[in-house]
Amino acid sequence: MYFSIMKDTTRHQGKRRLLAQIVEKKGVSNTAVLDAIRKIPRHFFMDSSFEDHAYQDKAFPIAADQTISQPFTVGFQTELLEIKKGDKILEIGTGSGYQTAVLCEVGAKVYSIERQQELFRKTKNFLSKLGYRPKRLTFGDGYLGMPEFAPFDGIIVTAGAPYIPKPLLAQLKIGGKLVIPVGDEVQTMIRIVRKTQTDFEKKEYGEFRFVPLLEDKN
Repeated sequence: MYFSIMKDTTRHQGKRRLLAQIVEKKGVSNTAVLDAIRKIPRHFFMDSSFEDHAYQDKAFPIAADQTISQPFTVGFQTELLEIKKGDKILEIGTGSGYQTAVLCEVGAKVYSIERQQELFRKTKNFLSKLGYRPKRLTFGDGYLGMPEFAPFDGIIVTAGAPYIPKPLLAQLKIGGKLVIPVGDEVQTMIRIVRKTQTDFEKKEYGEFRFVPLLEDKN
């Protein structure tokens, strides 16, 4: 899935600057998020056969029938979380680790769950080689979250969910935000803010396409 020899050239860096401009034009304005897109070598997170496509604003296949999300989507979801440095963020679906790296770059303390064993093993090893060290990276069922580390300032779901899992709502701090794409063929991006123990505010942010969020372990 990832290169054994990883090179980040000035050509790659130039392409990242252009990619950040595209993401900004599409509506992402958070400086820290755009800086992360400019900094992180996205081609490291993809199969070498896709290297030439790494800085297009598109999703691409990775291992285990999953995808690396479109950079705009990564930026948009991260911006919706309104992360402050040191915030505890739970990521559901580690995948390639690109979104994880973006969360680390913007200053989050990241807790991440991956359901695909193959991806979990590769990505855990790979992220540490790049110097990104989430507080916790776990193989497990994302629908259940990580209650042992709750509450979280934010939760980001990086796959399409047919419904909003109640355990994730329960693991939000008061004032915490859950960003989740909900739907079957096409998903609606939803942000839920926990106002009190029992009161949640919900807002919709347009349509996206994600691979499905899978239940249960392999």
